[in-house]
Amino acid sequence: MSLENKLWKQDAQVNPITRLDYPDPDVIRVGDIYYMVSTTMHFMPGGEILRSYDLVNWEHAAFVFDRLDSTPSQCLEGAKNIYGRGMWAASLRYHNNRFYICFVANDTGRTYLYTSESIAGPWEKHQIEGFYHDCSLLFDGDNVYIAYGNKDIYITQLNDNLTAPLAGGMHRLAVSDAGHPGLGYEGTHFYKINGKYYLFFIHSLRDRWMRTEACFVADSIDGEFSGGDVLVDDRGYCNQGVAQGGIVDTPDGAWYAVMFQDHGAVGRLPVLVPVTWEAGFPVFGKDRRIPWQFEVPCGRVDYRYESLVQSDDFRKEPGLSELAKRERYGCYGLKSVWQFNHEPDLRLVIHDTDRGILWIETGKVCQSLLQAANVLTQRMLFPRCAGEVTVDANALKVGDYAGLCALQGCYGMVAVTRREDGFYIVMRGRTARSESMQAVTQDDMAGTELEAVRIDQKMVRLRIEADFAQMKDEARFFYYKTGSVWKQIGTAQKLYFKLDHFTGCRFGLFVYATKRTGGKAGFSDFRYHRTVG
Repeated sequence: MSLENKLWKQDAQVNPITRLDYPDPDVIRVGDIYYMVSTTMHFMPGGEILRSYDLVNWEHAAFVFDRLDSTPSQCLEGAKNIYGRGMWAASLRYHNNRFYICFVANDTGRTYLYTSESIAGPWEKHQIEGFYHDCSLLFDGDNVYIAYGNKDIYITQLNDNLTAPLAGGMHRLAVSDAGHPGLGYEGTHFYKINGKYYLFFIHSLRDRWMRTEACFVADSIDGEFSGGDVLVDDRGYCNQGVAQGGIVDTPDGAWYAVMFQDHGAVGRLPVLVPVTWEAGFPVFGKDRRIPWQFEVPCGRVDYRYESLVQSDDFRKEPGLSELAKRERYGCYGLKSVWQFNHEPDLRLVIHDTDRGILWIETGKVCQSLLQAANVLTQRMLFPRCAGEVTVDANALKVGDYAGLCALQGCYGMVAVTRREDGFYIVMRGRTARSESMQAVTQDDMAGTELEAVRIDQKMVRLRIEADFAQMKDEARFFYYKTGSVWKQIGTAQKLYFKLDHFTGCRFGLFVYATKRTGGKAGFSDFRYHRTVG
């Protein structure tokens, strides 16, 4: 057995493995490389794929698409948006030397299939006739199937070119969770292992809310599927269950699952679970519990992973190959750690790499941060993190806001704004009516201004500190005063994971106009801090 494939005892900090919002993961192995895809919703570029050699440490590998269909909603035209919709729960497969990514978009109601000979792309875009919620592809000899659904889980055979159901082919109800009072079976993952067919699902316990993983197995594709829950565990964290994700084997024959766990406002974080087999049925963890310590693949010795969150001086590293450039700067020429809140209008984004400054110009009038175009985001890190940036406000017009936000439906922001009598630093927030996951009503309101401070300078440094430990879910806002002093502004903003955005909180660099377009702001020296306090 080679050194790369040896197993070793991991310490107690293995989970959660990224500490970042990567929900609905699917994972495969090609050779000694593991790839993971997750839901990216409304963020662009979308369909992010991560890479690992040990299932614990992950780095960015590729985006599948820069744009989806460029609809008015995907482009944030007027009051339209696709928050909480867009790309959901992709299936990642590798078959006959080709990669496949299949997912639905809940704003267009379509099922998309992207294919590529390389994980780096280029990815070819196709569509499959029909809508297949939380779908999973299975290549079985000369046949291809797609499993999908909510509560009622179906298996449908696809035609040879994967564009539609096969005429006269299989279409059957495989498993039903009918009558479930809450979340019934969904998040399907479909496998054929050692001649048996396996369907994995997420659902909730019937007597209370807790995400739970289930598995059903059949001896043939048209046989009876039987099974039940295989993991009921919250890892001791706030009664939040671990479920929904893919399973994968190592070169040595060990098996693991990569699933997610809700962590409040920071999002749904991937969790690694060892899997064993008894009489052809999977056993997750030990006695359906996730061990605190367990063996994981060693991976490549001395390999250095690129961080999934990073500071940015908005310059570019010279001397990279074209492939390295595509991987490192996959966000429209920006670092791949960034994504825009929707499809960006790149005519309004000017990246001055010589000076290390990113200029964003206003192209629409809106009253709310949530309708601002070209908001540039990075995921926030569990359990605590901070971000800070310098804003050049010289070119703002009266009524413009430019700054740093904690982006969710109930957002908080610290910004510099220009008013008739000069420049101010302000803190604004949007409050929730309840603690529940129910969506915040969409509106174009300005949020509540909690403090405004008159300033003389037009170059300001802003900061946000976020605390997600034990679901505290708060952000605080600061600006830098002469004399090396950070001054808090406004109040702590309570953050929420809700169904209107359905994603974890992110840092966002933004500028928007409330009166007339044409103003712009420059952003430089973004600093990402991993812990606070």
